[in-house]
Amino acid sequence: MEASRKTPSFSDALRHLLVLMLTLLPAAGSMPVPTDVPVCTASETAHYSLTFTGKWTQAAFPKQYPVYRPPAQWSNLIGVTHSSNYHMWQSNEFASNGVREFAEKGEAWTIMKEVETAGEQIQGVYGILSAPAAVGGSGQMDAEFEVFARHSYLSFMVRLVPSPDWFVGVDGVDLCDGDRWKDKVTLELFPYDAGTDSGFTFSSPNFETIPQDRITPITSSFPSHPANSFFYPRLKHLPSIAKVTLTKIKKTNQIISLPLEPTQSNLLPTGNEIKDKLINTPLDCEVSPWSPWGLCKGKCGDSGVQHRTRYVIMHPANNGAACPLLDEERKCFPDNCL
Repeated sequence: MEASRKTPSFSDALRHLLVLMLTLLPAAGSMPVPTDVPVCTASETAHYSLTFTGKWTQAAFPKQYPVYRPPAQWSNLIGVTHSSNYHMWQSNEFASNGVREFAEKGEAWTIMKEVETAGEQIQGVYGILSAPAAVGGSGQMDAEFEVFARHSYLSFMVRLVPSPDWFVGVDGVDLCDGDRWKDKVTLELFPYDAGTDSGFTFSSPNFETIPQDRITPITSSFPSHPANSFFYPRLKHLPSIAKVTLTKIKKTNQIISLPLEPTQSNLLPTGNEIKDKLINTPLDCEVSPWSPWGLCKGKCGDSGVQHRTRYVIMHPANNGAACPLLDEERKCFPDNCL
């Protein structure tokens, strides 16, 4: 009689599976973890000066340029030094409540609470920096800050005043290059829409965006609406509206005091800090549609004349296209002539 085969029990099968998994684990654990985030290995902290320079001039941005109530200017700067796993704001993402309040009103209390919470939960934030508001669209502001290897990134925001919810800033510029700190970084800045207010012009009344949009760059063709203050269809790209220069400095024990309120000293840059050539953006004349034809004026039995008119919505600037005729006439024959 042939001996019967022994069927493996469930416990034997489970034990065999566990042995196989333990055999494979070391090989799996030795696989490298892919990452595209550069690692900073600088051994010492670094100190930087930040210089923000506005380039929001009537020559560069002539359309609806705010000259009063209030004139073009910049809010205070609010920023953080942080690690790669933190974002103060991101293009094509939704603005937080703190970013919304700062972009719309220049109020920083909520965004500071968000920064504090992020620092406690993910240890992603190292320090907070600020600079006083700049008087005038070409005003300047300065600040100093510190970075070290684990927190080598800088992010900040500055609000355009007046505007619905427009701002400029940087999202995570890395000041570390391997085992050394970058000596100088200069960035041209362009406007962003926070996606929380639907105004088209600098002085638009508050009109909440429902549902909220994502943060998007403002360009010469987007939003593609003639009323938009940055709508320049003749341009491929908007000129930069501001720039920031980050310079590595040697730290001393000297205490540098910043003005608490905007002053004439930070109204315009001095010395050779700005070498940008003057930008003149052409602005074409914009006119309204024609009115209906007016009454036909003339004697009975003879031809008469009727008129229609239109008015200037936007006067030309910087060699833009001149305004066309605003009055037009044509021959007609009077109706209801007795």
